[in-house]
Amino acid sequence: MDAKELFDGVFSIEGKLATVNMVPRRKVYGEELVEIDGREYRMWNPYRSKLAAAIMMGLKSMRIAEGDSVLYLGASTGTTSSHVSDIVGENGAVYCVEISERSMRDLLKVCEARKNMLPIFGDARRVEDYADDVKKVDAIYEDVAAPDQADILIRNSTLLKKRGLAYIAIKSQSIDISKRPKEVFEGFLERVSGHFTVVETIDIGRYDKKHLFVVLKKA
Repeated sequence: MDAKELFDGVFSIEGKLATVNMVPRRKVYGEELVEIDGREYRMWNPYRSKLAAAIMMGLKSMRIAEGDSVLYLGASTGTTSSHVSDIVGENGAVYCVEISERSMRDLLKVCEARKNMLPIFGDARRVEDYADDVKKVDAIYEDVAAPDQADILIRNSTLLKKRGLAYIAIKSQSIDISKRPKEVFEGFLERVSGHFTVVETIDIGRYDKKHLFVVLKKA
């Protein structure tokens, strides 16, 4: 068994994704831990993480790397954000914005063990509430189930460095259930077009139905 590096900090182990565990012997969501050549890896489940799903479906623009800072909107209980934490490492930072009190309780436990994960209990629509606590970031990751996903991203783009990338999982059913997913996706991309250019789009329906994963570059 060996670990093949696909991107900076992202590995393939027997066809499955993994990241090097920043906190050895500690799991976040029941994931399998695997030791290879003295390094402990956390297996990354694409059915639990839309970023993992996008990578499995051929994502090419995975540029989150060691030392980067990431603004994570909709961090939930820490599944994907903890893998991002593994990737950026001790010299990086993951600002985790979460509005649900229940999810935040679980997220705090993850952040306590991972010093590069910084919890922010608040509404991603109200950027002004946490802007002073977040330095300009290299990337934004958004996984928010809300009709105004596009506007949330646009508001938070003020915290993204020039030419920085935004990764977003567009949930058609959360935006407008009366329209076909394709129409919703096109509407989203049109809405953000004045602020971002499209780098890549990936249908991750194999892992999450009616979802489009998009990589955008700040204009």
